Amino acid sequence: MNAEARILEPGQMEAPAGEIRFLFLPDHDLFARRAERLRFLSEGHPLGDYLAFLALLADAQHDALNRFPPLPLPDPKEQALCREHGMPLLGARSWPRNPAWRAGLITILQQMKEAALPTAARDIVAGLMHAAETGLEETADRILVGDLVDIPPQELPFIAAALQVYWVYMASALHERAVGRMEEGGVCPVCGSYPIAGIVRSGGAEHGLRYLCCSLCASQWHMVRIKCSNCESTHGIDYYTLDGSNGAVKAESCDDCGAYLKLLYLEKDSRMEATADDLATFALDMLMDNEGKARGGPNLFFHPGRG
Repeated sequence: MNAEARILEPGQMEAPAGEIRFLFLPDHDLFARRAERLRFLSEGHPLGDYLAFLALLADAQHDALNRFPPLPLPDPKEQALCREHGMPLLGARSWPRNPAWRAGLITILQQMKEAALPTAARDIVAGLMHAAETGLEETADRILVGDLVDIPPQELPFIAAALQVYWVYMASALHERAVGRMEEGGVCPVCGSYPIAGIVRSGGAEHGLRYLCCSLCASQWHMVRIKCSNCESTHGIDYYTLDGSNGAVKAESCDDCGAYLKLLYLEKDSRMEATADDLATFALDMLMDNEGKARGGPNLFFHPGRG
């Protein structure tokens, strides 16, 4: 692993905050792009089988998203209240979940049932299709508060996938003006979840700017660079890369809080997708663990007990 000095590079200086677009909301092609990226990354990868499985799951998410029924969203009064008080508009821990998320889960499971899955995975799919609503809701509660340890690792991807579809559907139906800035800059202003990674954009007005990507609803919000996304410290920031890599993915770590978050540099590879490329660079997580650093945000398809 290589640790890098903190040196400003061309394109790293950012424009005044008032001139920067704050938020990018997800679109309905998100899961199709993720599936394509996962298939590409799975070829010859040590985690290739799992990445290929997640590509099938992303296909099912895409199908479920396109079948989702209309849902009630916060009205203008609720939007104004959240902006005024710096609260997430669709808070993962506070928004009353519509039962439609479970219907989305069934859609995902039905499509996965038709896929060429190992017997064990097919048994998990069959079990979840007949699972009690109360059990599913309790598991969803634990996922949304970040308590993943006690969730059966075979069930986590399916339930997390359905929750992502539900929140992506709602987030994609919003207008970015409906969403205000949070007091805590490192959490998603749409749903209040932690980021899965940061994306350093390439080209256009946002070239060289960092946007944090939500682990749940996939919204992206601007946060200045060389600043810890976990504690917002601006000193003791270091960058790590894997030996022999092209630098497209780096881990930004903070000495103050001991957290790190990966940064994806689209100038190096414009095809990268946060969830897929975070999983595919699991070796960087292992090395950061050896450095005594902890992830600043979850990947809902990576169980803490894996590896």
